[in-house]
Amino acid sequence: MQVSLPLRASTVALAICLSFGAHAQETEDKVIATIGGKPVYQSELTFAETDLDPQFSRLPADQRTAAALSALLDIKLIAQQAENAGLGKDDVFKRRLAFLKDRALHNEYFRTRVVDSLTEEAVMKRYDEEVAATPPETEVKARHILVDSEEQAKAVVAALDGGKDFIELAKEKSTGPSGPQGGDLGYFTRGRMVPEFEEAAFALETGTYTKEPVKTQFGWHIIKVEDKRDTPPPEFKQVADQIRRVLLQEQYLTLLQEARNAIAVEVTDKELQDLLNTVNPPAEQ
Repeated sequence: MQVSLPLRASTVALAICLSFGAHAQETEDKVIATIGGKPVYQSELTFAETDLDPQFSRLPADQRTAAALSALLDIKLIAQQAENAGLGKDDVFKRRLAFLKDRALHNEYFRTRVVDSLTEEAVMKRYDEEVAATPPETEVKARHILVDSEEQAKAVVAALDGGKDFIELAKEKSTGPSGPQGGDLGYFTRGRMVPEFEEAAFALETGTYTKEPVKTQFGWHIIKVEDKRDTPPPEFKQVADQIRRVLLQEQYLTLLQEARNAIAVEVTDKELQDLLNTVNPPAEQ
């Protein structure tokens, strides 16, 4: 079962949003330090912890907190030096700060409108819908014996007809990598094997083997089918995260459409508009 949506430029913004850490849920935002007389709050430490390089995730919790605190204090120190140097008054800096504010608002809006309201029940419901809408494929469980010539293959068939055990013959005769395992190929669906092999395997009845050797690019095969069944759907826990991402993406696109319906957007640079159209084609009228 594959749950997916077309990739659009808007999914880049979604990825940025989802990359941010959990929202701080502080009932009392206490002061944990001061720098130059200015307070440093617990919430800022929480934000710093979510922003640590992934390599810090392997550290014990107290060491992660120490690393985050050290980084936060360093940021605050240099920031005060930058303010003292007048960098906060620069127009380019103000535009960058405005962008960062917009991005933070973008993320907060998505979190409050979508992320916090996505329930496990909604994910399970989508899983059930996808399972119901995905017709099962037939898959076979097969073994094979691979040899180099038609003559050798026919000799193997004759031995099987004479009552020899398939698994033991595979271990003894097969030149394929599955030979030591008695030729076991496990379960496979259509499209997994070369066409000649697949056609012969799916045509066999369970418990039978090919009376005529099957030639492929790898050599000559004698194939035995041990079982046929419908492919079972993946377990919920295997695809839950994938489904959750899809639901978040769908709801993010809904938020975007609502915003576009409510607020006019005009790209005044024609070249940039043309570039935008290549990744976000305009909707058909």
